[in-house]
Amino acid sequence: MEAVDEQVERTVPENEVAAEPEEVVAPEAEAVAESDVAAAPETEAATPNTQEPEPGVRAKRARIRTGAVAVGTDEESEAADERVDFSDEEAALAAQDAGLDLDAETPEEEAAGQLAAETPAEADPFAGKSKEELVALFARMMEERPVQSLRRDVEALKIAFYRLRRAEVEAARRTFLEEGGAEEDFAPSVDGNEVQLKELFKEYRRRRDEFIANLEAEKEANYKVKLGIIDELKELVNSDETLNHTFNRFRDLQQRWKETGIVPQQYVKDLWETYNLHVENFYSFIKINKELRDLDLKKNYEQKVALCEQAEALVLEPSVIEAFHKLQKLHDEWRETGPVANEFKEALWERFKAASSRINKQHQEHFETLKGEQLKNLELKTALCAATEELYSQPMTTRKEWNRASDRLLEIQKTWKTIGFAPKKDNNRIYERFRTACDRFFEAKRQFYSAVKSEMEHNLQLKTEICEAAESFVNSEDWKKTTDELIALQARWKQIGAVSRRHSDAIWKRFRSACDRFFERKGAHFASVDGEYEENLQKKIALLDEMAAADVRAGGYEVIREFQRRWGEIGFVPIKQKEAVQKRYKAAVDELFNALRGSERDRSMNRFREKVSSLKGAGDRRVRTERERLYNKVRQLEQEVALLENNIGFFAKSKNAEALVADVKAKIDRAREEIAATIEKVKLIDREAAREQHDQNKD
Repeated sequence: MEAVDEQVERTVPENEVAAEPEEVVAPEAEAVAESDVAAAPETEAATPNTQEPEPGVRAKRARIRTGAVAVGTDEESEAADERVDFSDEEAALAAQDAGLDLDAETPEEEAAGQLAAETPAEADPFAGKSKEELVALFARMMEERPVQSLRRDVEALKIAFYRLRRAEVEAARRTFLEEGGAEEDFAPSVDGNEVQLKELFKEYRRRRDEFIANLEAEKEANYKVKLGIIDELKELVNSDETLNHTFNRFRDLQQRWKETGIVPQQYVKDLWETYNLHVENFYSFIKINKELRDLDLKKNYEQKVALCEQAEALVLEPSVIEAFHKLQKLHDEWRETGPVANEFKEALWERFKAASSRINKQHQEHFETLKGEQLKNLELKTALCAATEELYSQPMTTRKEWNRASDRLLEIQKTWKTIGFAPKKDNNRIYERFRTACDRFFEAKRQFYSAVKSEMEHNLQLKTEICEAAESFVNSEDWKKTTDELIALQARWKQIGAVSRRHSDAIWKRFRSACDRFFERKGAHFASVDGEYEENLQKKIALLDEMAAADVRAGGYEVIREFQRRWGEIGFVPIKQKEAVQKRYKAAVDELFNALRGSERDRSMNRFREKVSSLKGAGDRRVRTERERLYNKVRQLEQEVALLENNIGFFAKSKNAEALVADVKAKIDRAREEIAATIEKVKLIDREAAREQHDQNKD
């Protein structure tokens, strides 16, 4: 049997700090605070990015959706085995779609987050927990911890929850599609745990909003308290109390100022300048008591020297961001510390400002570098967008082309994940471009594989029909016709395209089995025939030997006919020897006929001699008449041969030319044989006449 081949195929918020007129924090740092520069890497790592999911999220969704729709397209299933991990981004997007997002982080939340980041954690508290356990943990956090300390844990918890939820939804989607449902009809079932999570998040958001509102009210209250402290400072200068009593009241007011909390940002600078003015006025008022005043100035001097030393030590802080935040706290303490003697005031401030400038410069350089990196990231992401757009714009018509393009997009997505943020003003825009390009690619791929699936189903039907036809021939004994039919079915099989891999092996085995069963029967049949054919060959060889030794002159044509009858009764011989043995047989028959014809000519000439002898007895005139008759016969036969040879050219143009020409040639051959025999008879008469004349002359 001939072989049949199967064809298949996140910006760090910065606190604006009010300072003395000459004690302003470096303007470069303020510029950075107002710019759209993204957070430092360590902040990114500590805070889940829920504000904007990475661009791979939607593209990833498209990949999952495409793979689910194209059921049965095995190449796509293989391509889905390796995917870029966008599960956190998907979960963040799902949480955002569910309405579980928050507005900007408050300073209190930021401080709590930084404290948590500085505290070593043993392990991720949410890893390995079920949805029920995560909901229970959320409720416990709400009961046991201040609301301002929960933000980062809440963000991480909802990511962990929706990672599990999305996995469940995608599994349900695949099952729905595999059972024949249309994707647009799929709707995930209601999840009780998700309902509880949303209720807890709603309560968390209410408590957080309430905390922020109370905090603003508290800041307003603190503002009023500090205004009252300033009013009391004013009254101290005009007080009739003893100096010691007044100084003690001054100390008390300073302590109350420090203990009073923060005030609204818009009042910070003016409030501090007013407070500092009245503190200076008080020191001028009590200068009559030089000893007491000098003692206080010395204390303030020592505190500010310590602050200078701390600021200078910040140069060694590994984290530029941490050094900057610590510097802000040192500036707060500097403002809360009273004045120093005039001879030290300028030097101390210059020392403190110089240290601050170094930290601010490092901070500014850090963010300038970060901004440059973000611009480079934007260029890289723009190039990836262009590459993705080029992918889906290319005409692809085969599964191999789509698989190569899918592998290329997978590499592009992996590369995207390694690139950091672009500038904030561009980050969403470039993300939207990338997401759109990925969506278009996977939608086009989904459509292609949907068409491929239909084509494969049609190919399966065609191949099933071929199998049924082949199976109908299994028991046939019309070996030649059935062999031709199966070869034709094999040719049709090769012309039909591939079927789904899950059916390919089975349908191919079915077809091959039907073909093999027939050809095995045929092989067995002809195996038994081969022995008989070999025996027939030996019989025919023996007959040929017998024909070669036969003398046909005694038996004549009957002997030849008997050999022909016996040859026809023997039967077939092996195909390889058929032509050779048949050629020997034809040669043997021709030899027998030639021998028989030669003996007949001899007998005919003998009879003619006897006739000539009898004609002589009747007189010479009878002999001459016979010779004249024979001569005329030769002339007539030659004319007939010439006419027949001329007619061959006309017969070649007719419909049955070959048969006619063969018949004419046979007649020509017989006529020439007769001419030769007649001429031989004429020569015999002439020889006899010549001999008689010779005898007469001799006498």
